[in-house]
Amino acid sequence: MTLKVIADDKIPFLQGELEPFLDIEYIPGSDISREMLKDTDALIIRTRTRCDEELLSGTAVKFIATATIGFDHIDVEYCRKAGITWKNAPGCNSGSVMQFFSSALLTYARENGIDLKSRVLGIVGVGNVGSKILKVGESLGMQIILNDPPRARAEGPCGYLSLDGILREADIITFHVPLSMQGEDRTFHLADSSFFEKMNRKTLFINSSRGEVVDTKALYSALKNGKASSAILDVWENEPRPDPGLLEACYFATPHIAGYSVDGKANGTKMSVQALSRFFDLGIDEWEPEDLPEPENPLLHVDPIGKSFQEVLTELVLQTYRIAGESQWLKEDPEKFEAYRGSYPIRREFHAYSVEAKNMDETDKRKLRKLGFKIL
Repeated sequence: MTLKVIADDKIPFLQGELEPFLDIEYIPGSDISREMLKDTDALIIRTRTRCDEELLSGTAVKFIATATIGFDHIDVEYCRKAGITWKNAPGCNSGSVMQFFSSALLTYARENGIDLKSRVLGIVGVGNVGSKILKVGESLGMQIILNDPPRARAEGPCGYLSLDGILREADIITFHVPLSMQGEDRTFHLADSSFFEKMNRKTLFINSSRGEVVDTKALYSALKNGKASSAILDVWENEPRPDPGLLEACYFATPHIAGYSVDGKANGTKMSVQALSRFFDLGIDEWEPEDLPEPENPLLHVDPIGKSFQEVLTELVLQTYRIAGESQWLKEDPEKFEAYRGSYPIRREFHAYSVEAKNMDETDKRKLRKLGFKIL
Protein backbone atom coordinates (compact mmCIF):
# COMPACT_ATOMS: atom_id res chain seq x y z
CA MET A 1 0.00 0.00 0.00
CA THR A 2 1.42 3.38 -1.02
CA LEU A 3 2.22 5.80 1.78
CA LYS A 4 0.25 9.05 1.42
CA VAL A 5 1.61 12.39 2.67
CA ILE A 6 0.26 15.95 2.57
CA ALA A 7 2.83 18.74 2.80
CA ASP A 8 2.63 22.51 3.15
CA ASP A 9 3.34 23.87 -0.33
CA LYS A 10 5.60 26.62 1.08
CA ILE A 11 8.15 24.18 2.50
CA PRO A 12 11.25 24.71 0.33
CA PHE A 13 13.47 22.08 -1.31
CA LEU A 14 10.78 19.42 -0.90
CA GLN A 15 8.83 19.22 -4.13
CA GLY A 16 10.13 16.45 -6.38
CA GLU A 17 12.24 14.83 -3.66
CA LEU A 18 9.83 12.35 -2.06
CA GLU A 19 7.83 11.33 -5.13
CA PRO A 20 9.95 8.17 -5.74
CA PHE A 21 9.07 6.89 -2.28
CA LEU A 22 5.44 7.87 -1.62
CA ASP A 23 2.31 9.64 -2.81
CA ILE A 24 2.61 13.31 -1.80
CA GLU A 25 0.30 16.28 -2.30
CA TYR A 26 1.24 19.93 -1.69
CA ILE A 27 -1.40 22.17 -0.10
CA PRO A 28 -1.26 25.70 1.41
CA GLY A 29 -0.74 25.13 5.12
CA SER A 30 -3.80 27.06 6.27
CA ASP A 31 -6.01 25.15 3.77
CA ILE A 32 -5.22 21.63 5.03
CA SER A 33 -8.54 20.20 6.21
CA ARG A 34 -9.83 17.13 8.01
CA GLU A 35 -11.56 15.91 4.86
CA MET A 36 -8.20 15.76 3.07
CA LEU A 37 -6.72 13.57 5.78
CA LYS A 38 -9.13 10.61 5.78
CA ASP A 39 -6.58 8.40 4.03
CA THR A 40 -3.43 10.45 4.69
CA ASP A 41 -0.66 8.75 6.68
CA ALA A 42 1.56 11.75 7.45
CA LEU A 43 1.82 15.52 7.40
CA ILE A 44 4.79 17.80 6.78
CA ILE A 45 3.78 21.26 7.98
CA ARG A 46 4.76 24.70 9.24
CA THR A 47 3.17 26.86 11.93
CA ARG A 48 0.16 27.77 9.79
CA THR A 49 -1.40 24.30 10.24
CA ARG A 50 -3.03 23.79 13.64
CA CYS A 51 -2.82 20.06 14.40
CA ASP A 52 -5.49 19.32 17.00
CA GLU A 53 -8.53 17.09 17.49
CA GLU A 54 -10.62 19.19 15.12
CA LEU A 55 -8.18 18.53 12.27
CA LEU A 56 -7.00 15.02 13.10
CA SER A 57 -9.92 13.14 14.66
CA GLY A 58 -11.12 10.28 12.47
CA THR A 59 -8.20 10.58 10.04
CA ALA A 60 -5.48 8.09 9.16
CA VAL A 61 -2.63 10.40 10.22
CA LYS A 62 0.07 8.55 12.16
CA PHE A 63 2.97 10.98 11.92
CA ILE A 64 3.47 14.76 11.80
CA ALA A 65 6.72 16.53 10.99
CA THR A 66 6.86 20.29 11.44
CA ALA A 67 9.76 22.02 9.69
CA THR A 68 9.97 24.55 12.53
CA ILE A 69 11.62 24.96 15.90
CA GLY A 70 8.32 25.76 17.60
CA PHE A 71 5.56 23.22 18.04
CA ASP A 72 2.83 25.16 19.83
CA HIS A 73 0.63 24.64 16.74
CA ILE A 74 0.58 20.91 17.59
CA ASP A 75 -1.77 19.70 20.33
CA VAL A 76 0.76 17.33 21.86
CA GLU A 77 -1.65 15.94 24.45
CA TYR A 78 -4.23 15.04 21.81
CA CYS A 79 -1.51 13.46 19.65
CA ARG A 80 -0.36 11.39 22.62
CA LYS A 81 -3.87 10.11 23.28
CA ALA A 82 -4.48 9.44 19.59
CA GLY A 83 -1.18 7.61 19.11
CA ILE A 84 0.14 10.15 16.61
CA THR A 85 3.90 10.67 16.61
CA TRP A 86 5.20 14.17 15.93
CA LYS A 87 8.64 15.70 15.43
CA ASN A 88 9.80 19.29 15.26
CA ALA A 89 13.13 20.68 14.00
CA PRO A 90 14.93 22.08 17.07
CA GLY A 91 17.68 24.56 16.25
CA CYS A 92 17.05 24.43 12.50
CA ASN A 93 17.04 28.22 12.07
CA SER A 94 19.19 29.28 15.02
CA GLY A 95 21.89 30.70 12.72
CA SER A 96 19.25 32.72 10.88
CA VAL A 97 17.89 34.22 14.11
CA MET A 98 21.45 35.05 15.18
CA GLN A 99 21.89 36.96 11.92
CA PHE A 100 18.56 38.75 12.40
CA PHE A 101 19.43 39.69 15.98
CA SER A 102 22.89 40.90 14.95
CA SER A 103 21.47 43.15 12.23
CA ALA A 104 18.80 44.52 14.58
CA LEU A 105 21.13 45.18 17.50
CA LEU A 106 24.01 46.63 15.49
CA THR A 107 21.76 48.86 13.38
CA TYR A 108 19.98 50.14 16.50
CA ALA A 109 23.34 50.80 18.20
CA ARG A 110 24.76 52.64 15.20
CA GLU A 111 21.67 54.82 14.73
CA ASN A 112 21.59 55.72 18.43
CA GLY A 113 25.33 56.12 19.03
CA ILE A 114 25.59 53.22 21.50
CA ASP A 115 28.86 51.53 22.44
CA LEU A 116 27.65 48.00 23.13
CA LYS A 117 30.63 47.21 25.36
CA SER A 118 28.99 49.45 27.94
CA ARG A 119 25.64 47.63 27.80
CA VAL A 120 24.23 44.62 29.65
CA LEU A 121 22.51 42.02 27.46
CA GLY A 122 19.82 39.92 29.12
CA ILE A 123 18.99 36.70 27.27
CA VAL A 124 15.73 35.03 28.26
CA GLY A 125 15.84 31.43 27.01
CA VAL A 126 19.29 29.95 26.40
CA GLY A 127 18.55 27.03 24.11
CA ASN A 128 19.70 26.51 20.51
CA VAL A 129 18.95 30.11 19.54
CA GLY A 130 19.78 31.85 22.82
CA SER A 131 23.17 30.15 22.90
CA LYS A 132 24.04 31.72 19.54
CA ILE A 133 22.82 35.12 20.70
CA LEU A 134 25.23 34.67 23.61
CA LYS A 135 28.09 34.35 21.10
CA VAL A 136 27.13 37.67 19.50
CA GLY A 137 27.12 39.45 22.85
CA GLU A 138 30.44 37.90 23.83
CA SER A 139 32.08 38.95 20.55
CA LEU A 140 31.01 42.55 21.22
CA GLY A 141 32.38 42.55 24.76
CA MET A 142 28.97 43.00 26.35
CA GLN A 143 28.17 41.95 29.89
CA ILE A 144 25.70 39.09 29.55
CA ILE A 145 23.12 37.82 32.02
CA LEU A 146 20.93 34.77 31.47
CA ASN A 147 17.48 33.57 32.44
CA ASP A 148 16.41 30.00 31.73
CA PRO A 149 14.48 28.29 34.56
CA PRO A 150 14.55 24.76 33.06
CA ARG A 151 18.32 24.93 32.59
CA ALA A 152 18.80 26.47 36.04
CA ARG A 153 16.92 23.54 37.60
CA ALA A 154 18.91 20.99 35.59
CA GLU A 155 22.35 22.59 35.93
CA GLY A 156 22.04 24.52 39.18
CA PRO A 157 21.27 28.22 39.65
CA CYS A 158 24.84 29.46 39.26
CA GLY A 159 25.06 31.59 36.13
CA TYR A 160 21.32 32.22 35.87
CA LEU A 161 19.21 35.10 37.15
CA SER A 162 15.52 35.34 37.88
CA LEU A 163 13.40 37.31 35.44
CA ASP A 164 13.27 40.13 38.00
CA GLY A 165 17.07 40.10 38.07
CA ILE A 166 17.17 40.45 34.28
CA LEU A 167 14.73 43.35 34.48
CA ARG A 168 16.81 45.13 37.12
CA GLU A 169 20.16 44.83 35.35
CA ALA A 170 19.72 44.53 31.58
CA ASP A 171 19.92 47.39 29.10
CA ILE A 172 18.80 45.08 26.29
CA ILE A 173 16.44 42.13 26.83
CA THR A 174 15.94 39.55 24.10
CA PHE A 175 13.43 36.66 24.22
CA HIS A 176 14.22 33.20 22.82
CA VAL A 177 11.65 31.01 24.56
CA PRO A 178 9.09 28.47 23.35
CA LEU A 179 5.40 29.22 23.79
CA SER A 180 4.02 27.32 26.77
CA MET A 181 0.44 28.00 27.82
CA GLN A 182 0.58 26.46 31.29
CA GLY A 183 2.75 24.78 33.89
CA GLU A 184 5.84 25.77 35.82
CA ASP A 185 7.52 27.24 32.76
CA ARG A 186 4.48 29.00 31.30
CA THR A 187 5.62 31.65 28.84
CA PHE A 188 2.26 32.92 27.56
CA HIS A 189 2.28 36.68 28.30
CA LEU A 190 5.58 36.30 30.13
CA ALA A 191 6.12 39.95 29.22
CA ASP A 192 2.98 41.42 30.76
CA SER A 193 2.16 44.74 32.42
CA SER A 194 4.07 43.74 35.57
CA PHE A 195 7.11 42.86 33.44
CA PHE A 196 7.19 46.28 31.77
CA GLU A 197 6.53 48.11 35.05
CA LYS A 198 9.75 46.61 36.43
CA MET A 199 11.83 47.22 33.32
CA ASN A 200 14.41 49.99 33.20
CA ARG A 201 12.96 52.87 31.17
CA LYS A 202 16.00 52.91 28.87
CA THR A 203 15.82 49.20 28.05
CA LEU A 204 15.55 47.94 24.48
CA PHE A 205 13.16 44.95 24.26
CA ILE A 206 13.55 42.39 21.45
CA ASN A 207 11.29 39.43 20.71
CA SER A 208 11.90 36.95 17.89
CA SER A 209 10.50 33.85 19.62
CA ARG A 210 6.68 33.69 19.71
CA GLY A 211 4.22 36.59 19.57
CA GLU A 212 2.05 35.30 22.39
CA VAL A 213 4.82 35.51 24.98
CA VAL A 214 4.25 39.29 24.94
CA ASP A 215 1.03 40.97 26.02
CA THR A 216 0.39 43.33 23.12
CA LYS A 217 -1.57 45.88 25.13
CA ALA A 218 1.02 45.93 27.91
CA LEU A 219 3.95 46.51 25.55
CA TYR A 220 2.10 49.15 23.54
CA SER A 221 1.17 50.98 26.73
CA ALA A 222 4.76 50.77 28.02
CA LEU A 223 6.11 52.24 24.79
CA LYS A 224 3.53 55.03 24.67
CA ASN A 225 4.02 55.92 28.35
CA GLY A 226 7.82 55.81 28.26
CA LYS A 227 8.07 52.80 30.58
CA ALA A 228 9.96 51.01 27.81
CA SER A 229 12.48 52.78 25.60
CA SER A 230 12.22 50.85 22.34
CA ALA A 231 11.06 47.51 20.99
CA ILE A 232 12.07 45.35 18.05
CA LEU A 233 9.53 42.68 17.19
CA ASP A 234 9.52 39.92 14.59
CA VAL A 235 6.61 37.97 16.09
CA TRP A 236 3.13 39.11 17.04
CA GLU A 237 -0.09 38.12 18.67
CA ASN A 238 -2.84 37.52 16.11
CA GLU A 239 -0.50 36.95 13.18
CA PRO A 240 -0.76 37.74 10.33
CA ARG A 241 -2.65 40.79 11.58
CA PRO A 242 -0.39 42.55 14.09
CA ASP A 243 -1.79 45.35 16.21
CA PRO A 244 -1.41 48.53 14.09
CA GLY A 245 -0.51 50.73 17.05
CA LEU A 246 2.21 48.41 18.31
CA LEU A 247 3.52 47.91 14.78
CA GLU A 248 4.00 51.64 14.37
CA ALA A 249 5.43 52.12 17.88
CA CYS A 250 8.21 49.55 17.35
CA TYR A 251 11.68 50.70 16.36
CA PHE A 252 11.89 47.78 13.91
CA ALA A 253 8.96 45.54 12.99
CA THR A 254 9.26 42.49 10.73
CA PRO A 255 6.77 39.79 9.58
CA HIS A 256 8.00 36.70 11.47
CA ILE A 257 11.04 36.18 9.23
CA ALA A 258 13.91 36.08 11.74
CA GLY A 259 14.39 32.39 11.00
CA TYR A 260 13.70 32.66 7.27
CA SER A 261 17.19 32.27 5.88
CA VAL A 262 17.60 29.74 3.08
CA ASP A 263 19.83 27.75 5.42
CA GLY A 264 17.22 27.69 8.20
CA LYS A 265 14.50 26.57 5.81
CA ALA A 266 16.75 23.89 4.32
CA ASN A 267 17.61 22.58 7.78
CA GLY A 268 13.93 22.39 8.73
CA THR A 269 13.08 20.49 5.56
CA LYS A 270 16.04 18.14 6.06
CA MET A 271 15.09 17.33 9.64
CA SER A 272 11.45 16.72 8.65
CA VAL A 273 12.30 14.39 5.77
CA GLN A 274 14.80 12.46 7.86
CA ALA A 275 12.25 12.08 10.68
CA LEU A 276 9.62 10.87 8.19
CA SER A 277 12.10 8.39 6.74
CA ARG A 278 12.99 6.97 10.13
CA PHE A 279 9.35 6.59 11.16
CA PHE A 280 8.24 4.82 7.97
CA ASP A 281 11.61 3.17 7.19
CA LEU A 282 11.96 4.85 3.79
CA GLY A 283 15.74 4.45 3.64
CA ILE A 284 16.52 8.15 3.16
CA ASP A 285 17.61 8.94 6.71
CA GLU A 286 20.59 10.97 5.45
CA TRP A 287 18.67 13.06 2.89
CA GLU A 288 19.45 16.75 2.69
CA PRO A 289 18.78 19.54 0.18
CA GLU A 290 21.42 20.15 -2.45
CA ASP A 291 22.64 23.23 -4.29
CA LEU A 292 21.51 26.01 -1.98
CA PRO A 293 21.66 29.33 -3.87
CA GLU A 294 24.83 31.31 -3.32
CA PRO A 295 24.71 34.85 -1.90
CA GLU A 296 24.76 37.59 -4.49
CA ASN A 297 28.06 38.87 -3.04
CA PRO A 298 29.71 36.03 -1.08
CA LEU A 299 32.99 37.92 -0.54
CA LEU A 300 32.74 40.66 2.10
CA HIS A 301 35.09 43.62 2.35
CA VAL A 302 35.83 45.88 5.29
CA ASP A 303 38.73 48.17 6.15
CA PRO A 304 39.32 47.65 9.89
CA ILE A 305 41.95 50.35 10.34
CA GLY A 306 40.87 52.84 12.99
CA LYS A 307 37.59 51.00 13.66
CA SER A 308 36.29 49.16 16.70
CA PHE A 309 35.17 45.55 16.37
CA GLN A 310 31.58 46.74 16.73
CA GLU A 311 32.02 49.00 13.70
CA VAL A 312 33.69 46.20 11.72
CA LEU A 313 30.99 43.69 12.61
CA THR A 314 28.25 46.18 11.76
CA GLU A 315 29.66 46.70 8.27
CA LEU A 316 29.96 42.95 7.68
CA VAL A 317 26.57 41.97 9.05
CA LEU A 318 24.78 44.64 7.02
CA GLN A 319 26.39 43.28 3.87
CA THR A 320 24.58 39.99 4.57
CA TYR A 321 21.22 41.28 5.84
CA ARG A 322 19.58 44.66 6.51
CA ILE A 323 16.62 44.73 8.85
CA ALA A 324 15.69 48.37 8.30
CA GLY A 325 14.30 47.88 4.80
CA GLU A 326 12.12 44.96 5.81
CA SER A 327 10.74 46.93 8.75
CA GLN A 328 9.91 49.88 6.51
CA TRP A 329 8.08 47.66 4.01
CA LEU A 330 5.93 46.06 6.72
CA LYS A 331 5.06 49.35 8.37
CA GLU A 332 4.07 50.85 5.01
CA ASP A 333 1.88 47.88 4.02
CA PRO A 334 1.05 45.58 6.97
CA GLU A 335 -1.69 43.85 4.93
CA LYS A 336 1.09 42.10 3.01
CA PHE A 337 2.43 40.41 6.16
CA GLU A 338 1.71 36.88 4.91
CA ALA A 339 2.51 37.64 1.28
CA TYR A 340 5.96 38.88 2.27
CA ARG A 341 6.63 35.66 4.19
CA GLY A 342 5.46 33.60 1.25
CA SER A 343 7.78 35.33 -1.23
CA TYR A 344 10.70 36.03 1.09
CA PRO A 345 13.94 36.80 -0.80
CA ILE A 346 17.05 34.66 -0.59
CA ARG A 347 19.01 35.26 2.60
CA ARG A 348 22.10 33.23 3.43
CA GLU A 349 23.64 32.97 6.90
CA PHE A 350 27.12 34.07 7.98
CA HIS A 351 28.77 30.75 7.10
CA ALA A 352 27.99 31.34 3.42
CA TYR A 353 30.26 34.41 3.39
CA SER A 354 34.01 34.89 3.27
CA VAL A 355 35.69 37.97 4.74
CA GLU A 356 38.76 39.52 3.15
CA ALA A 357 40.66 40.15 6.38
CA LYS A 358 43.50 42.38 5.25
CA ASN A 359 44.85 44.49 8.16
CA MET A 360 42.58 42.70 10.64
CA ASP A 361 44.11 41.52 13.92
CA GLU A 362 43.92 37.89 14.98
CA THR A 363 41.56 38.55 17.89
CA ASP A 364 38.93 40.00 15.58
CA LYS A 365 39.42 37.15 13.11
CA ARG A 366 38.75 34.62 15.87
CA LYS A 367 35.56 36.47 16.86
CA LEU A 368 34.30 36.42 13.28
CA ARG A 369 35.07 32.73 12.90
CA LYS A 370 33.15 32.04 16.10
CA LEU A 371 30.11 33.71 14.52
CA GLY A 372 30.46 31.52 11.42
CA PHE A 373 32.24 33.75 8.89
CA LYS A 374 35.01 32.29 6.74
CA ILE A 375 38.23 34.32 6.94
CA LEU A 376 40.57 34.68 3.96
